[in-house]
Amino acid sequence: MTSSAPAAADAGSVGLDARLSGVLGGRTASAFEKAFGMRTVADLLSHYPRRYAKRGELTALANLPLDENVTIIAEVLRVQERPMRARRGSILEVKISDGEGILTLTFFNQAWRSRELVPGVRGIFAGKVSAYRGALQLAHPDYELFEPDAADAVIPGGAAAKEWAQTPISIYPATGTVASWQVQKAVGLALDALGPVPDPVPDAVVAERGLVSFRDALEGVHRPQKDAQWQRARDALRFQEAFVLQAALLQQRAATRQVAATPRTAVPGGLLERFDAALPFSLTGDQEVVGREIERDLADTAAMHRLVQGEVGSGKTLVALRAMLAVADSGGQSALLAPTEVLAAQHLRSIASMLGPDLSAQLMPTLLTGQLSTAERKRALLRTVSGQARIVVGTHALLGDAVTFFDLGLVVVDEQHRFGVEQREALRAKGGTPPHVLVLTATPIPRTVAMTVFGDLDVSTIAQLPAGRQGIESFVVPLADRPGWERRIWERASEEIAKGRQVFVVCPAISGKDVEDDGEEPEPTESAEGATPRPIANVEAVAAQVRADPLFAQARIGVLHGRLPSETKDEVMRSFAAGDIDLLIATTVIEVGVNVPNASAMVVLDADRFGVSQLHQLRGRVGRGDIPGLCLLVTSAEQDTLARERVEAVAATLDGFELANVDLELRREGDVLGSRQSGGRSSLRLLRVASDGELIADARVAAEETLEGDPTLAAHPALAAALARRLDESERAFLGKS
Repeated sequence: MTSSAPAAADAGSVGLDARLSGVLGGRTASAFEKAFGMRTVADLLSHYPRRYAKRGELTALANLPLDENVTIIAEVLRVQERPMRARRGSILEVKISDGEGILTLTFFNQAWRSRELVPGVRGIFAGKVSAYRGALQLAHPDYELFEPDAADAVIPGGAAAKEWAQTPISIYPATGTVASWQVQKAVGLALDALGPVPDPVPDAVVAERGLVSFRDALEGVHRPQKDAQWQRARDALRFQEAFVLQAALLQQRAATRQVAATPRTAVPGGLLERFDAALPFSLTGDQEVVGREIERDLADTAAMHRLVQGEVGSGKTLVALRAMLAVADSGGQSALLAPTEVLAAQHLRSIASMLGPDLSAQLMPTLLTGQLSTAERKRALLRTVSGQARIVVGTHALLGDAVTFFDLGLVVVDEQHRFGVEQREALRAKGGTPPHVLVLTATPIPRTVAMTVFGDLDVSTIAQLPAGRQGIESFVVPLADRPGWERRIWERASEEIAKGRQVFVVCPAISGKDVEDDGEEPEPTESAEGATPRPIANVEAVAAQVRADPLFAQARIGVLHGRLPSETKDEVMRSFAAGDIDLLIATTVIEVGVNVPNASAMVVLDADRFGVSQLHQLRGRVGRGDIPGLCLLVTSAEQDTLARERVEAVAATLDGFELANVDLELRREGDVLGSRQSGGRSSLRLLRVASDGELIADARVAAEETLEGDPTLAAHPALAAALARRLDESERAFLGKS
């Protein structure tokens, strides 16, 4: 890549929105766009260092990850050239060290490098770590050696030498084609060419919080002279990131409130009142509070956009049904979008059961999925378009062009993280006037995530469980430590069946070759070095094993997974719910919404291959009646691995909100703002929702105050520009539709 900028990029002449090609030159700009997706100076300058090294400090080599690109600081120990065995040419082997471990650099037919890679020289080395004959190596790595003149120019042990050794070196996220020091040089060119930089954060907010200016922060984070400089810079940039993001969400929130909708209110003596009067139990306090919030939203002329998060089994479906009845009282229809056919069918049965025969006949809840027969589909479509079906439950089939509503007043999205933005918007667009939107999730969301990801929605929480629920005992079965316990798993399951109860067995895969279509990709189990990894537990193999086991000679065994025909899945779930199946071997299709009060035990095989929230969801399928629940989390993960830590965290508590925070810490951001939400890679730079809760809350207050005084940002052009820069068209569309 070329290292010189074009003459046009004079010092102080470009802004953040300038094209990189005008600063770095066409070839280099193209390489950076291909490697990182960067197009502007702002893109480059927001590619912050991932850590800082010192010339005098070496990188620990003992724990370098195999098959990953690394950037390290090390010292050359010795250099050796030897001929190749099978063909002409030579191999140059350079041993580098951190003072303890040794790493080999291998170069083919490049003997000339021995003139610069001499023993004692230090530098930055980058490449992909591989193993050769039991030793770690970097084949044909890139490197940048520290200037020998700079070291010679200072007196060893003197102040200048100490300063040279301790000056931070920015280490950037890099690729196989663009090394860290190439990013560093490009950033230097951009900073030299950069003109005045207006701060998106108002001066008063900066001064009140003692932050450095935006220009100083950019200089300090990329070219620090001391550690304190980059630390203060990161503080300022982290606050700015939170402030701009919250301003974007608050702007969208305000825009959402301006969308006109038809008010929907229950009527005296109407459907909702009749339903409430027939309930055989009292609502929990949380259900009452959230119900009032929803009623208030539905009665407004602005469209409701509310997220209801609640513990597994806390009664979110009941709250949603009461909202549907209020809409039905006003003559409108409700559509409930579920992620799987199993869950959609379960929702329909649950709603019909809660309504009772009289209200069901009047409201005619209707199922619409892709697996209906032609006659059933025609019947469902006719009920929907005519308005006869006041409640329509379905999967992605609801989004089809052939599906038309008479008067769609409410869209309920269950487990919204399973759906893309376009899918949710397609259903919402089926209303003559924009329908109200209610989003349900049984995955508790930490407050900071709710503020960051769902900051444009009103968030309600149902934490209380209905009275009469029995507890669930959870145990880790650590086969890596206790292989002899495997038999006890099946003995324990057979004991529950002998008591007339039912058991779930969950596997991460359908067969030995592939994973469950409806679930998340399993995470690899961390095993001891040299150990042969166990095959993934799969439905087909486990079903064969259980059917051959004398313990279950009299048991009625069923199988359920995402590849079965729709009618088969529905039949299996009906049979299990009716008590006609004793032991159900399934994948994560039973993760949410399945309600079988007689199910007392849950065995999760290879539990380490599921996420924290997913394990919590699965566990919530038992203990739903007056029978205490038992959950056995079976894992072959070794002690002190992240995989084992996840499983043990779930076993340690039933508090989903506590687990949500644990999950966030363990995932270290994961995809909080990544592909699940916006369709792209995570857009967080320095902000960390797991640890920056107070900062995010503070930034939201500051953003609210700024927008209250200047909703159009006429007096804050730098913030308006930052919002335009921060949110590209796809992200704006995401915020507008979510």
